[in-house]
Amino acid sequence: MANPGTTSAAPAPQTNKTIDNWFELTKRGSTMGREVRGGLVTFFTMAYIIILNPIIIGTQVDVNGNLITGVAPSVDGAVATSMAMVAAATALIAGIMTIIMGVYGRFPIALATGLGLNALVAYTIVKQMTWPQAMGLIVWEGVLITILVLTGFRKAIFDAVPRSMRSAISVGIGLFIAFIGLVDGGVVRAGSGTPVQLGVYGSLLGWPIAIFLIGLALIVALYIRRVKGALLIAILAATVIAVIVQAVLNLPLMKDATGATVNPTGWIQNLPALTSGFSLPNLGLLGRVDLFGAFTSAGSAGAIIGILLLIFSLLLSDFFDTMGTIVAVGAEGDLLQEDGNPPYTQEILLVDSVAAIAGGVGSVSSATSYIESASGVGEGARTGIASVVTGLAFLLSLFLAPLVEIVPAEAATPALFFVGFLMMSQVVHVNWEDPEEGIPAFLTIVLMPFTYSITTGIGAGFIAFALIKALKGKAKDVHPLMWVVVAAFVLYFGQGIITGLIG
Repeated sequence: MANPGTTSAAPAPQTNKTIDNWFELTKRGSTMGREVRGGLVTFFTMAYIIILNPIIIGTQVDVNGNLITGVAPSVDGAVATSMAMVAAATALIAGIMTIIMGVYGRFPIALATGLGLNALVAYTIVKQMTWPQAMGLIVWEGVLITILVLTGFRKAIFDAVPRSMRSAISVGIGLFIAFIGLVDGGVVRAGSGTPVQLGVYGSLLGWPIAIFLIGLALIVALYIRRVKGALLIAILAATVIAVIVQAVLNLPLMKDATGATVNPTGWIQNLPALTSGFSLPNLGLLGRVDLFGAFTSAGSAGAIIGILLLIFSLLLSDFFDTMGTIVAVGAEGDLLQEDGNPPYTQEILLVDSVAAIAGGVGSVSSATSYIESASGVGEGARTGIASVVTGLAFLLSLFLAPLVEIVPAEAATPALFFVGFLMMSQVVHVNWEDPEEGIPAFLTIVLMPFTYSITTGIGAGFIAFALIKALKGKAKDVHPLMWVVVAAFVLYFGQGIITGLIG
């Protein structure tokens, strides 16, 4: 360990020297007070995931029609219980992994279930398998990315996928998340005569949709005024309004127990009211993982290839998002070294990869590094002490997890829609005047929301990229690893034809 440098910001006198040396508090020009403030700011900036993840993971059914708890949504109170359990597990995994990041990675970055990754699981993967099997794939993705970190193969994969395609993947996921936010908020629905339409019969009718619009307006107003924790504040404020509206008007749910729409202007998923008394956090989702079920029940070679590509899609989304996040947070705090990477990069990436495994074991989808950590860095955080503070705050929030059932989808989903806007910023890294970049990127971006599948968007974009390069006589410009992936995606898209040919 290098000796601490001299800076104008010295640690407080009571700071333990061992702690100072390990976290490099003095060397990085910080104080314990700044680290605590920065860690709390990061928590309040990203605590919305405790509410959003249950909306995504806790309300969707798997191939057997069951929620992640293993019961059907038609069972009385099943959705509320599912959401509360997902919230508790989300807070626990985020707390533990963020503390580990602080102590081992020594970097002011927090981890929690990744938006986009959870959407891929909830809206694509579990439509083909059970929830435990889907979480098994998350674990395998985490194992693979850990191996890539430990072997140094990470850079090879990073170099294999061109910058334009990495950016397109991020933008496509952003649009997909925004579309999910509109659908789950009731603003976009299945139309009569059209695939989708605006609200109820083409109009924004009903109090639930009004709550969505109020929440979105609050997010925009707080964000442009640079208020820390804008998403969380807006969600909580919209929830309070929804609770008041429900107490006065006693609005029904939109669907009955059979799933049929009976009240078009009712609440989409859950009532903004406590349906049961307060209880201790239920951590029953931990360990509900089936590592081999997805493979043993595949039934054909084509199906197994499809499963492997699902894992690859998870890996891609997780991998490139993490690299961009840690560099961006490091740049915000002037913590990057001469090579453009933060200190202890290997340790940071290792914790992040293990977090994916932890997310699968916790049944909350892959946990990953959060760009919102930059808000804490902006408040002065420079060391892993801030991450320890953030992690402890997540652990304390475990006891608030049962209250998540009162947050209606209409109050939480405006944040999903706004996250889509934030992810759109990557679109500038695509050269749209060059069809070799623009066409593959366009296919990647539009097919994710239009097919409701992140995997489809990535596969179509990769195939188009390689094909166009070959047609232009530039096949050698395509990394050999990319050709392997393209071949796998061709098999994935053609598995129906292949299955038919082999009977």
